[in-house]
Amino acid sequence: MSNEALLDVKGLKTYFYLGDRVAKAVDGVDFEINKGETVAIVGESGSGKSITSMSIMGLIPSPPGKIVEGSIKLEGKEIVNLPERQMRNVRGNEIGMIFQEPMTSLNPVFTIGNQVAEPLIKHRGYKKKQAREKTIELLKMVGFPRAEETIDEYPHQLSGGMRQRVMIAIAMSCDPKLLIADEPTTALDVTIQAQILDLMAEVKERTNSSILMITHDLGVVAEMADRVLVMYGGQIVENADAKTLFTEPKHPYTVGLLGSMPQLDDEKERLESIPGTVPPAHNFPQGCRFAPRCKHAMKECTTEVPDLRDTGNRQKVRCILYEESQGGQHS
Repeated sequence: MSNEALLDVKGLKTYFYLGDRVAKAVDGVDFEINKGETVAIVGESGSGKSITSMSIMGLIPSPPGKIVEGSIKLEGKEIVNLPERQMRNVRGNEIGMIFQEPMTSLNPVFTIGNQVAEPLIKHRGYKKKQAREKTIELLKMVGFPRAEETIDEYPHQLSGGMRQRVMIAIAMSCDPKLLIADEPTTALDVTIQAQILDLMAEVKERTNSSILMITHDLGVVAEMADRVLVMYGGQIVENADAKTLFTEPKHPYTVGLLGSMPQLDDEKERLESIPGTVPPAHNFPQGCRFAPRCKHAMKECTTEVPDLRDTGNRQKVRCILYEESQGGQHS
């Protein structure tokens, strides 16, 4: 893994205009992904994880959605507001995406072979015969023992795990530098989940690509991620390497998420839960967005908007409990 940034996101704001309401789905997000690094974005539903990934892919439906501010650079090249034709070339060729629902992402009327070959023909200029051979090779790479037959089958003939493997083959077909995986194991049973995660790690190793993984499953994060971004209310509230996040979580929201996870060595009768729900993006509270659910909330939390502060140890936290003058200590 290098310290050279592959993706650099700064001040990203993606808003949705719904009549007289503005939903600030992503509201000032900054992060980098280095070459060869796996970064996970975690948080409850409605925290802005998927909209962040769709913004990077240039897939925000417009109207009602729009990137209103910010920069997304891929290897130093700005991709916000690229003309659609150029963005199509980035999509699939330089950034691949695995969606969470393979059954709705795959076209039911085209064969598996057709769908895996399409980016090769479109982006790489492969002829049909050449594309077919490469497709068989890709299907074998993602674990299809009978790739020569699978190539002529249709999505409904495959299990959920096999369809997800097809999605990985499509996403990796043009050797993208960045792979975005949006809840890639949500609809799969536990043993298949483990196989898919192992496969993604193996493919990443083989191609030296980077991964941005969107998930709410902290078990997946522990297994896969080098670094973790915790999102809440359209903002990043904590950014830390995976080991630090699990051993020294700082933001009260991160602490709550980890407390709601079962631990093998813990004999607690009941898991902790965070009271309340994520506020809707058109109606965020003033001050800290987590304050209404936070047991450490003070008066200032309802008026002051905290910055994402560097607390040392490559860890950043958006919380007034961590003032710079305190060197990252709890106040």
